[in-house]
Amino acid sequence: MKKEFTVSGMRCTGCETLLKEALQELEGVDAVSVSHTGGSVAVEYDPELISPEAIVAVIGEQGFRVVS
Repeated sequence: MKKEFTVSGMRCTGCETLLKEALQELEGVDAVSVSHTGGSVAVEYDPELISPEAIVAVIGEQGFRVVS
C-alpha cells in the first residue's frame, strides 16, 4: 500500500534524510520518498505489519507534523 502525507517543519535536505532513515527502519516499510520543498512524504508499506498511525507517530517523533 502507498500513502502520501503532507508534513510541515522540513526545511532542508538534512530534514529529508533524517525522516527517510527513521521511516525506513520501521518493520513493514518498503520504500520512502521525502520532499522538503513539496512538504510531502510518500511511504510504501505492508498494512499487515504497520499502520498509517504508526508512521505518523514516527514523523512526529522526528520533530515534524503531519498536516493531512
